[in-house]
Amino acid sequence: MPYELYYWPNIQGRGEFVRLALEAAAAPYVDVARSGRRGMDEMLGLMQGADLATPPFAPPFLRDGDLVIGQTAAILLHLGGKLGLAPADEAGRLWTHQIQLTVTDLVAEAHDSHHPIAVGLYYEDQRKEAKRRAQDFCRERMPKFLGWLERVLGQNPAGDSHLVGADLTYADLSLFQIVQGLTYAFPQAAQRTLAETPRVAALAARVKGIPAVAAYLASPRRIPLNEEGIFRHYPELDG
Repeated sequence: MPYELYYWPNIQGRGEFVRLALEAAAAPYVDVARSGRRGMDEMLGLMQGADLATPPFAPPFLRDGDLVIGQTAAILLHLGGKLGLAPADEAGRLWTHQIQLTVTDLVAEAHDSHHPIAVGLYYEDQRKEAKRRAQDFCRERMPKFLGWLERVLGQNPAGDSHLVGADLTYADLSLFQIVQGLTYAFPQAAQRTLAETPRVAALAARVKGIPAVAAYLASPRRIPLNEEGIFRHYPELDG
């Protein structure tokens, strides 16, 4: 039975971290909300959770048999072992999960760089505040997060080819997605930061070249980045 992924149909967003894991592992899945109005209705119905003991707060969420799992990091924790994208030992699984939770923090800060006041307001309603927030994100927060990932790679006992151990994990895939998003949203700032974090840049390039990932990126299943998702390119914010 294929996995069922529920996420907004027109953006990469947080759901893309799950899509990349499923695609890299060649796991069968259905991107439910992209199947049309019926799929969207099904997703919204599950969010209401009237018949679920564990209703998800928001997309993405995943149905795996009788399980419905929300939150990107929790979904990947569940999928990691099943898809061969996490270490077999508990310490390795938890370390991979910790890295993913830190990536989750970075994703939230990247989003808040263009929506620092309220999610419900348009960008144009908070442009001044966004410019100030993005300046701090580009100068301080992006280098801090990517610098930490650089250090994790440098201190991996198995070498700097992966974040955890000697094999591909979902954390590596998430690092790739972060680099893709930041490079789209903040091309100048990201280029400067990646020049200071060469291990991060090299791992992102290696992940991009994995045959299953490359095939996905070239397919119509990969939604282009756009100004409706988490990573948005507003030139005035690229400090």
